[in-house]
Amino acid sequence: MNVKRLYVIVLDSFGVGALPDAADFGDGSDVHTLQTIVKSPEYRTPHLAWLGLFNIDGVEAGSKTPKPAGAFGRMAEKSRGKDTTTGHWEIAGLVSEQAMPTFPEGFPPDLIAKLEAALGRKTLCHKPYSGTQVIHDYGREHLATGALIVYTSADSVLQIAAHESIVPREALYDYCRKARDVCEGPYAVGRVIARPFIGEYPNYERTAGRHDFSLLPPGDTMLDAFQKAGLTTIGVGKISDIFAARGVGRHIPMDGNEDGMNQAIKTLSEEFTGLCFVNLVDFDMKYGHRRDIDGYAKAATVFDRQMGDFVAGMQGEDVLMITADHGCDPGAPGTDHTREYVPILAYGPGVKAGVNLGTRATFADVAATAAEMFSLSLSTPGRSFWQEIAK
Repeated sequence: MNVKRLYVIVLDSFGVGALPDAADFGDGSDVHTLQTIVKSPEYRTPHLAWLGLFNIDGVEAGSKTPKPAGAFGRMAEKSRGKDTTTGHWEIAGLVSEQAMPTFPEGFPPDLIAKLEAALGRKTLCHKPYSGTQVIHDYGREHLATGALIVYTSADSVLQIAAHESIVPREALYDYCRKARDVCEGPYAVGRVIARPFIGEYPNYERTAGRHDFSLLPPGDTMLDAFQKAGLTTIGVGKISDIFAARGVGRHIPMDGNEDGMNQAIKTLSEEFTGLCFVNLVDFDMKYGHRRDIDGYAKAATVFDRQMGDFVAGMQGEDVLMITADHGCDPGAPGTDHTREYVPILAYGPGVKAGVNLGTRATFADVAATAAEMFSLSLSTPGRSFWQEIAK
């Protein structure tokens, strides 16, 4: 069949079971994001079940569907990492052989010295921290001195928090651009993140002004391949940030998962040929890292309800793929991502129902499949499954 529009929706952190090398990344063999949230009374995803979510190899939670409407499987992460940037780059066709640097003991003094010299401003903290707790603990000192709050997490990130009354958003973004230039070589974190906040102690609040400044992908992704072929590329949510805007022709910002899905649904009524790439970050940011099982389950339920509207709006030459970029089991100890398989669900009028795609060797199979669908030129270690699912 001819495909006109491909929608790739990434449920950020929606893992479906521990990878064989999970222990190498500090995770137990029992991490399983889906299995954890299914136990919540808030969880109900009939549309995902209908597509074949619970028919995926290794998924023992939920009830298998006798006749899944979609193709279904799971994908292993070939890259050395379990973070957002690495996962999305691999989905888009690039495997990262070396893990991006993390700083579990905090940033080294020489990096902080270079950073302060580049910013012309003192900094505070420098350690791994919860984003809400760090502004509670350092917010007053920041307001008193003007020093920026610089911290990290389990991910490959350098985050800069500042009160909007002290540092306007655009000024904070400028500091982050300078920090992005400083973070190179052994300090080349995946993302530098602006974290503006407002309010008074102890009720500081992070605003919607977060902005990520990512490393440029080291090679062409499926986004580049679509653009080089003269096709449309739309990024909803964090996609533009994750790829440093490269290959994204149109960026659609979003305010939470529900709004992100509404934005994706709106594009179904538009005329275009190409790719719409969607990231729904709330699963990870609001619920996975905070180990909020019921919140995660409720977010999955809301997404599933919106999936009904999305599927109803699909046209004859549309294909939908649903996947994830890593796990973040809210039932696991700590607050880090978890090294897991991710689901791959494919659906559309031109997609065979009930095809078991098994266990794929890399997330990059998504990019390889997209390239075959649209006859694109893309070098990727992924293997296309288009011939397996196309009617």
